Amino acid sequence: MARRLFTCFGKGSSHHKREISYENTTSDMTVEEQRRGGLVVVELFSSQGCATSPEAELLFSRLGRGDFNLGVPVILLAYHVDYWDYMGWKDPFGSSQWTVRQKAYVEALNLDTMFTPQIVVQGRAQCVGNDQDALLSCIASAPRVPAPSFQATFQRPTPESLQVSLKGALIAKGDQQGANVMVALYHSGLVTNCPKGVNKDRVLANDFVVRGLQKLCAVKDISSKKHISVNFSLWEGFNSSKCGIAVFVETRSHQILGSQNFQLPDNV
Repeated sequence: MARRLFTCFGKGSSHHKREISYENTTSDMTVEEQRRGGLVVVELFSSQGCATSPEAELLFSRLGRGDFNLGVPVILLAYHVDYWDYMGWKDPFGSSQWTVRQKAYVEALNLDTMFTPQIVVQGRAQCVGNDQDALLSCIASAPRVPAPSFQATFQRPTPESLQVSLKGALIAKGDQQGANVMVALYHSGLVTNCPKGVNKDRVLANDFVVRGLQKLCAVKDISSKKHISVNFSLWEGFNSSKCGIAVFVETRSHQILGSQNFQLPDNV
């Protein structure tokens, strides 16, 4: 996609639409099942090379601290895209993998362009990432799906890798053909001195930054395996006390069908 189709938006941008609509989560979930459902997955697409992303990152961190009376449990995942790197500062957490994921949402949600900062909730609704009212409205309106009942264990096969093993069952009903169980490793408490680019001389704080995302298995395989594992490559300075694991089931269009969150033990 050409760079001219990438946009860095503030909350006053005309691109943002406050109309928020969701499709039914599954074909046979009752209203009561949705009301007492599980966590809501909130994804932020951001970049240290975008002038308005730091404000969205602050809002995202406040969301994680529980500053808002949501009444809804959330899983927060921040994906740093790489298409602003040409502006003079290469985001140390940026990845083309996250740009591809955002592009898939652009297509699935019938949007005109890719932009930062962008929030996607449950893979079904989106808003500009630094618009607090729109963000909280998206979360409050999100369909909730019963969480999987996975148990997680963690090992370090080598000093440079982390193995995540899961066993358990899915709870969500409905047609899950083509759905995958995904595992994300995220990192909070990151601080970067930014010497170049549009955020020159700013100290940027980032939480819930996704450092790895892998497919654990297809949903149809979950009943045939007692233990399923994935391995993540670790980075210099890895600190398990600042990291967590998110497990979620998503369709081919990235709609979320259930999710769980695990904090890594300090001794991993």
